Amino acid sequence: MIKACIFDLDGTVLYTLESIARAGNKMLEQLGFPVQPVDDYRFYCGNGADKLVERLLKKTGGMNPENYSCGCLLNRRFLAEAPLYRVHPYEGMTEALKELKRRGILLAVFSNKPDGAAKDAIEGSYGAGLFDLVRGQKKDVPMKPAPDGALEIAGELGCLPCECLYFGDTGTDMQTGKNAGMKTVGVLWGYRGRKELEENQASCIISKPSEIPGLLSVS
Repeated sequence: MIKACIFDLDGTVLYTLESIARAGNKMLEQLGFPVQPVDDYRFYCGNGADKLVERLLKKTGGMNPENYSCGCLLNRRFLAEAPLYRVHPYEGMTEALKELKRRGILLAVFSNKPDGAAKDAIEGSYGAGLFDLVRGQKKDVPMKPAPDGALEIAGELGCLPCECLYFGDTGTDMQTGKNAGMKTVGVLWGYRGRKELEENQASCIISKPSEIPGLLSVS
């Protein structure tokens, strides 16, 4: 029986691509490197803010220890100063989450996004109280695809891993859920595609948020 649904943030419960690109491009401008197309950020994001900086600097030819250290600080600052820049829930997501809540399902977010930025984006988009727990990247918890954070969330919610569904749009998310012993749900409205989700052994794949409540009856 499913008791909790744990969601990735970027590309899963919220459209954030332009927010991520804004911060990344402001960082690149500050360091004197060319900005990158917004759509390319689909492939730069997904493994944490610092990994995104590394990928951007390698792409623009500016990767060295000094630029990386400065870039990480700048990127986090720019994320924090405008956490809701062109951020919005995907169509039908709010309704799906409220239906899960109505059925007594616990809701959580687990993201590689910095913890403060994750909480600001969720509360600013959905208000306080819809999610029972929101957890972003913290220094003392390994980033996804390590299962530690997902398992901590399940424990705090009082659930076993087998009682949780883990939702995400990337291979990293599917690996995270699998590593934690949870059934994984790949979503097609995010930043990657079906091929990546299938290659990372998604338990099932859905194409729109309205399909989420129906998963409870087949899980």
